[in-house]
Amino acid sequence: MSNFLRLGVNIDHVATIRNTRGGSHPDPVRAAQLAAEAGANSITAHLREDRRHILDNDITRINLEVDLPLNLEMAPTEEMLKIALEHKPFAVCMVPEKRRERTTEGGLDVVGGRGFLKDYVAQLADAGIRVSLFVEPELDQISTAAEIGAAVVELHTGKYCDAVPDAGSREKELLSISKAADFAQNIGIECHAGHGLGFDTVKPIAAIGVIKELNVGHFLIGEAVFLGLGNAIKHFRTLMNEARENIPER
Repeated sequence: MSNFLRLGVNIDHVATIRNTRGGSHPDPVRAAQLAAEAGANSITAHLREDRRHILDNDITRINLEVDLPLNLEMAPTEEMLKIALEHKPFAVCMVPEKRRERTTEGGLDVVGGRGFLKDYVAQLADAGIRVSLFVEPELDQISTAAEIGAAVVELHTGKYCDAVPDAGSREKELLSISKAADFAQNIGIECHAGHGLGFDTVKPIAAIGVIKELNVGHFLIGEAVFLGLGNAIKHFRTLMNEARENIPER
């Protein structure tokens, strides 16, 4: 099995900047095309209920104009299910969503929502869409995700990134993520990770060999102000590759 770690680039916040002024600039689809040129392996876009950044037409255009798989982030609602089934992205990542939150605040409660989530997963999978559930690195959430038919879990790395490195709390969070990733591997569900990752936090996560994909957005768009989007993605990709150099092929 290849040891290559895939990189999904989330272009939401290019759309956020566009929407502060209205109009069409900067264009998130152009950002997705630049990400493809810089070495991204997929594009992530979160279509929120309030359309605060990505808009419906952005999803249409990404599907038509970008030569990379689209990972559509969405809340498990009837509206979003209908949109996903209409557009048929390569993948859907279901996330919790609160209208007043600035960004996704934590993982989906798969255990509590098992009943209705199982139906969403089944409908998406029947349409040929790879289904991922964004969860905390907790074993019961991961096992329930596998039981209801999800192909992937994406582990929330926000607590790890926000932890104070010198206090030992970051190492504790990293250990939880590593154990959760191993558990996912052992029960046969693919493991991804993301949220809050940056240049100073990516390597320890990338060094967890059973993780197959990282999804990164806000940090890369922010660094694009200083480095350019292509350069930011290329540097991030280099750090990921360096973290994998000494991991045995699986």
